[in-house]
Amino acid sequence: MKKIKKGNLLIHIILILGAVVMILPFVWMVLTSLKTLGESTQIPPKIFPDKMQFSNYTEVLRLLPFGKFYLNTILMIIFRVIGSVLFSAMAAYAFARLNFPGKKFFFSLVLIQMMVPGQLFIIPQFNLVQNLGLLNTVTALVIPGVVSAFGTFLLRQFFMGIPAELEEAAKLDGCSIGRTFFTIMLPLANSGLVALGIFTALFAFKDLMWPLIVNMSIDKMTLSAGLASLQGQFSTNFPQLMAGSLLAIWPMLLIFIVFQRKFIEGIATTGGK
Repeated sequence: MKKIKKGNLLIHIILILGAVVMILPFVWMVLTSLKTLGESTQIPPKIFPDKMQFSNYTEVLRLLPFGKFYLNTILMIIFRVIGSVLFSAMAAYAFARLNFPGKKFFFSLVLIQMMVPGQLFIIPQFNLVQNLGLLNTVTALVIPGVVSAFGTFLLRQFFMGIPAELEEAAKLDGCSIGRTFFTIMLPLANSGLVALGIFTALFAFKDLMWPLIVNMSIDKMTLSAGLASLQGQFSTNFPQLMAGSLLAIWPMLLIFIVFQRKFIEGIATTGGK
């Protein structure tokens, strides 16, 4: 058995400690969801419940229409992912491979948009949705995420890493720009597309402010906005809130587990020429 170098051992210890620190909030959420309200607010904190309270889950399901929350969230994520991946890929390919007037200027606008806080766009986005008559609809949830400056930048770096010889060979065979993009370049960017899709799904899933602004009916809310209704102004039932949070996050955990290899591969290869 090979001896572990001291440097590698130190790195492994740091990584293990970091993993423990990141997992602790999740473990605490699980334990809190199984406590009574008194146990969750007890000082000093009570780590393990005396008796597991699975009734917190049934009570949350009774209080909130989780079926509609899941449906609204899934629809929002699907359409945001499709729009973001498609439009970002086309824009990224243009910025990475094509030459046109004002190319650097327009890409600078994309970078500027990434540096500006997203809250500044809420008022014009709300006015747009209101003028289109889309308030309190699932469509209103989708609009802000259809185009992604982050996705354009991410995929541009990926397209720049693909050998130019493949594109030149396609041109010699008579392929148009559109055919070259859809049949050759897009399949080669598979890992980057999956990574962007997961990022977009994650950003959409945890979006709280926008769903609360454009939707007033609880039947049109997403999981994040619906869970916010469990937090009271003066008191909060933390076990029920944690139970609802667990019911809300399992789809994203499943998505990450299924696409973990593609996600890591896309992040590792994006930007490398």
